[in-house]
Amino acid sequence: MLSVYTDFIRIRFLTMLAYRVNYYSGILIYMLNIGVYYFTWQAIYGDKGEIGGFTASQMTTYIAVSWMARAFYFNNLDREIATDIRDGSIAIQFIRPYNYLFVKMMQGFGEGLFRFTLFMIPGMLLALLLFPVRLPTDPLAWIGFLVMLFFSFLINSQLNILTGLMAFFVENNEGIMRMKRVVVDLFSGLVIPISLFPGWLSSIMQWLPFQAITYLPGSVFTGRTTGTGILEVFGIQLIWFFALLIPIFFTWRAARKRLFVQGG
Repeated sequence: MLSVYTDFIRIRFLTMLAYRVNYYSGILIYMLNIGVYYFTWQAIYGDKGEIGGFTASQMTTYIAVSWMARAFYFNNLDREIATDIRDGSIAIQFIRPYNYLFVKMMQGFGEGLFRFTLFMIPGMLLALLLFPVRLPTDPLAWIGFLVMLFFSFLINSQLNILTGLMAFFVENNEGIMRMKRVVVDLFSGLVIPISLFPGWLSSIMQWLPFQAITYLPGSVFTGRTTGTGILEVFGIQLIWFFALLIPIFFTWRAARKRLFVQGG
């Protein structure tokens, strides 16, 4: 069965490879986003040496690596699951000899590998040429960041799966998916680092899974979190990864009992 699941990774990677030109243009769009945030933050900093615990140099690096990390962990599993539910093809998935949700995760990982290879790495190299990005010199920071980046993918995919499964209960979850995307981008620290949020809101964010997607890995990459602190923030990711398995399990079990096919 393991080879069956790995085939889903390979097939999705090859499928994405057929449309790689779209992702080359996507690199330019991400560079534009990084550029807008870079010049905005430069204006905000002015003569200030530090804001929210970030120096101007760290903020530039954080912006670049956060957007490039998004290129890896981003996927549309929620939309794919919702489509399968609406067109009735989910019924066929139920009788096939594999776990549907695990298959979707493998497909998402295949897409992530493609994005990492042909989107994130070239995009980061281009960002190094265009902006004053500082790479970590500590090998532990690199190892910690790459491991945490993988868990960023897992946690983001779990949230996408939960959002997609909502289609079993509301039939059309388009609004929920759009809201989820905005919430993840904002509260994960992609748009604004969490340390810059108001104190009360920053405290709330520490009890939500979104920080584990962007802010914590970005803090490791920029050197704001070092040494044993890397293990601590990685522990937060592990906690949320296992915690999110619980609502996925119960939502999936409840969803299977509610299945009715609208078309097909």
